[in-house]
Amino acid sequence: MDLRLGKTWGLRRMADENGHFTMVALDQRPPIANLVAARRGIAPAEVGFADMVGVKRVLVEVLGPGASAMLLDPNYAFPAALDKLPARTGLVVTLEDHRFRDTDSGRLSHSIRDWSVEKIKRAGGDGVKVLAWYRPDASAEVIAHQKHFVRTIGEECRRWDIPYVLELLVYPFPKSAGHTRDYVEAPHKLPPLVLDSVAEFARPEYGVDLFKLEAPLPGASLPAPDGSPAHREAQRWFDDLGAICAGAGIPWVMLSAGVTSAQFLRVMAYAYAAGANGFLAGRAIWWEAMQAFPDLEACRQLLQEQGLRTLDELAALTRRAGKAWRPDYAALRAMGAEGELCAAYA
Repeated sequence: MDLRLGKTWGLRRMADENGHFTMVALDQRPPIANLVAARRGIAPAEVGFADMVGVKRVLVEVLGPGASAMLLDPNYAFPAALDKLPARTGLVVTLEDHRFRDTDSGRLSHSIRDWSVEKIKRAGGDGVKVLAWYRPDASAEVIAHQKHFVRTIGEECRRWDIPYVLELLVYPFPKSAGHTRDYVEAPHKLPPLVLDSVAEFARPEYGVDLFKLEAPLPGASLPAPDGSPAHREAQRWFDDLGAICAGAGIPWVMLSAGVTSAQFLRVMAYAYAAGANGFLAGRAIWWEAMQAFPDLEACRQLLQEQGLRTLDELAALTRRAGKAWRPDYAALRAMGAEGELCAAYA
């Protein structure tokens, strides 16, 4: 009997009472460092620890009560604001380092130094989140590295019985016209690259428990969901994405990839029509408010006005249209003798 009660409980902690994932991402490092640097008139490499943790603390204080879970990075957000995270709000913790290696034939991911699945579990995390840059058309060496990276973490999450949240992002090659190292949505990405990536990592060998996915089409240019031919064609790609996840039995949420709040609401309308279970979004919720930095009090006020409004709108849409995730405890209900759980739990 393959009981994974820790994974199930962690997902329950990350979802709201209705089984929807209405989660806020605060693990962004380069985007926030770039913002702080621009406002301070310094280089991103010169951004201080105090400014980074100051931003993240305000975000947790204001948005934490309205989120089913929050995604924190261990470098800044975790030490900055764990004491401000509401007890009922789930805690997802980042494992991957934002300093990926960019080669001519693809990107290579690795974990944060001195950080691990075990440490996340021991620190009280409800889930482990990993971003894997992935393109099915990268070189064989890059693909092998990325698959090994994802698979190894899946094995560790299984060992420590903690949910594995895998984020996948398509990216431009260094020699392409649209190359950037910024965490932004590729405006010319090809939908098959997104779908083929998800299909690969939906295989059981990777051990993914929840997908955090980008839209198969650029979120900034999706047509209005008005029943037009353009709408139906765009919806087909989302439906194909949902079918992959449904076939693998893996719940999925959407990331916002730097689009505006209005654009992300449209993305979610498409995603929910395809069976998505929620969102794990950052900048679409709080980016506009943080433009007031370094005045953190002004940031706080804007977050309370704009950020919370966007979060509320997303949550309301999720309740209306999102697919609820339900834990499966059938194996427990089938037990009929004392000690059966103890013997069965690996």
